Amino acid sequence: MTNEEFNERFRKRTRDFAVRILSLISTMPQNSGSRVMACQLGKSATSVGANFRAFCRARSKNERFAKICIVVEEADEAEYWLDLISAMRYANQSEIDLLLKEALEILKIVAKIKSSLSQ
Repeated sequence: MTNEEFNERFRKRTRDFAVRILSLISTMPQNSGSRVMACQLGKSATSVGANFRAFCRARSKNERFAKICIVVEEADEAEYWLDLISAMRYANQSEIDLLLKEALEILKIVAKIKSSLSQ
């Protein structure tokens, strides 16, 4: 698989992750705690894909590294918010488990990319 093919597939994967997160958020109860978590999760999950797209279009090696660092940070944050929502039982546990698995896989992939760029 070429870099361009990988990038296209990963852009789709991160978009689908964001869509699934936004769907999950729409099912959460409406109270002050869940609203904070939903907002933070929505921001971090959508930022993963947005910043990966920016990584793909970066103009320099330094810019690419900076963007992938943001993707790693946002993927890790999305995992955190999913874990917290799970602990509070604010959403369907089986869907949270699937999304946690996906968040971890995305995090591992982008952490590997980051590591390869820093060498």
